[in-house]
Amino acid sequence: MDANQRIARISAHLNPPNLDQIGSGSGLGRVGCRAKGGSPGFKVAILGAAGGIGQPLAMLMKMNPLVSLLHLYDVANAPGVTADISHMDTNAVVRGFLGQSQLDEALTGMDLVIIPAGVPRKPGMTRDDLFNINAGIVRTLSEAIAKCCPKAIVNIISNPVNSTVPIAAEVFKKAGTFDPKKLMGVTMLDVVRANTFVAEVMSLDPREVDVPVVGGHAGVTILPLLSQVKPPCSFTQKEIEYLTDRIQNGGTEVVEAKAGAGSATLSMAYAAVKFADACLRGLRGDANIVECAFVASHVTELPFFASKVRLGRCGVDEVYGLGPLNEYERMGLEKAKKELGGSITKGVTFAKK
Repeated sequence: MDANQRIARISAHLNPPNLDQIGSGSGLGRVGCRAKGGSPGFKVAILGAAGGIGQPLAMLMKMNPLVSLLHLYDVANAPGVTADISHMDTNAVVRGFLGQSQLDEALTGMDLVIIPAGVPRKPGMTRDDLFNINAGIVRTLSEAIAKCCPKAIVNIISNPVNSTVPIAAEVFKKAGTFDPKKLMGVTMLDVVRANTFVAEVMSLDPREVDVPVVGGHAGVTILPLLSQVKPPCSFTQKEIEYLTDRIQNGGTEVVEAKAGAGSATLSMAYAAVKFADACLRGLRGDANIVECAFVASHVTELPFFASKVRLGRCGVDEVYGLGPLNEYERMGLEKAKKELGGSITKGVTFAKK
């Protein structure tokens, strides 16, 4: 009997939940599946965990010591990814959920939900070309979040972020669960790229570079504030134009380099985990956790805008202003707002259909 219980406990998190199949005599449910000696932590769900971003994202989240329970959901291949990642000798317990019928269970009780679900960008595609497919996916997932874990922090990766975040917000408003502090579009990849590209030009360690990137998460809506780089750097106009263009088109650079084989998945997973870790540290109560994110905002006249935010126990504790901009950045801001306004409206209109 003891052996059967141990086997049931080990296997419970590898298979999609079906408590009837576990065996009524074992007295075990999925709730009992936990690593011996595991320390308390946060419960995190990844929706789209079997995709190009989802798999490396899931692996990196399994390595995060702040995560005690990791739920991996997808419409296909979730059991295989779950089995694979569950073999890693880190504390987080991993459970897999397959298909729409198991979405509610995947979300119940979660502290943080990360959404990379959707189709990737291919050569010649813009982020807006992804809209019709990914918008519907995000709407469906947001409806489930509103029902099953309305107080969870939600990190949206699914592109176009400039539209999918407003879609989620409208779904939450309709459900009466919208909390602007808890809904965030992940623009961290723009910051990661900016830090890397600036470090290359200035011969610095990218881990010591901090470039604020504001606006949105597509093309000209991505506005790196190179005048506010830390440590302070002096750029020529040619360097400013080169860096701004490369940061804005970093995604296209990867899509074209992969030649039809995908988009930015590994760097996106790295950036998403970096931001998720910041959210978890904020939830834990760590002080001075400041990152850039696309959030409900009064920084400009637009209802959503990416800027620096301070993260805390409630999600976004404070949204920071833009600070002093030079003339080049002010011109870029106007271009960004014009493009971004249309994307936000597109998302809101879709959600209200």
